[in-house]
Amino acid sequence: MNSSDIALANRLADAARSEIRPLFRGDWEAETKADDSAVTEADRAAEAAIREIIEAERPDDGIIGEEYGTHNEGAGRQWVLDPIDGTQSFVAGRAIFGTLIALMQDGWPVLGVIDQPIQRERWVGVIGEGTTFNGEPVKTRPCPAIEGMSLATTSPHCFDADQADAFLNVVTNAYPKRPFPIYGGDCYNYAMLASGNIDCVMEAGLKIHDYAALVPVVEGAGGIMADWQGNPLDADSDGTVIALGDAARLEDLLAAMGS
Repeated sequence: MNSSDIALANRLADAARSEIRPLFRGDWEAETKADDSAVTEADRAAEAAIREIIEAERPDDGIIGEEYGTHNEGAGRQWVLDPIDGTQSFVAGRAIFGTLIALMQDGWPVLGVIDQPIQRERWVGVIGEGTTFNGEPVKTRPCPAIEGMSLATTSPHCFDADQADAFLNVVTNAYPKRPFPIYGGDCYNYAMLASGNIDCVMEAGLKIHDYAALVPVVEGAGGIMADWQGNPLDADSDGTVIALGDAARLEDLLAAMGS
């Protein structure tokens, strides 16, 4: 992990931007994948542009991409790609989706990029270093208690019955007077958490390309990410995700989930 990797990650995000921006709120083709999620021409073009650069400049590195699968599966260094995280928002013309680019070393995320191409917003996180937003340092905000914290998730419909109960327990603790969590946002919620605008994100059913890039961004800004048992996230995590701007609230949150 060195400065050339960070520079490359930024170039990869630039390449994705150049494919996505001309298609936003424009004419493009889409289809439904086997898992019933949507994929568009922009998703595929952005990932293809990223992969072309990696394969040319880092031929020994692996790639795990949402749209085009795995390359060099056994490599210690793996680039994990989600060209448009939040395709539903892209389809709806809402600029709260993002391109996710991560570098994992031996299964652990060490570099992450969240890029919002339409608003030209980019968060870059490196484990052990600070997170930046458009080149300037950002920090999460302190959260003194679960009560009163802001809580976000993309959709409660992504939870199974037990997960929904745990999430609603947290909602009840966070909003005792008026239940008003933040819905929608995909990866953009984690970017807002890294910038100190919200306190917590809870998700379930995520895949490695959904969360790998988020870990260095959130933790480089002073937050913490874990699964719903409180374990650090790696390539083998179960797809449940908690992001907290204030790491001191993790045990409180886990307790609230079971209340």
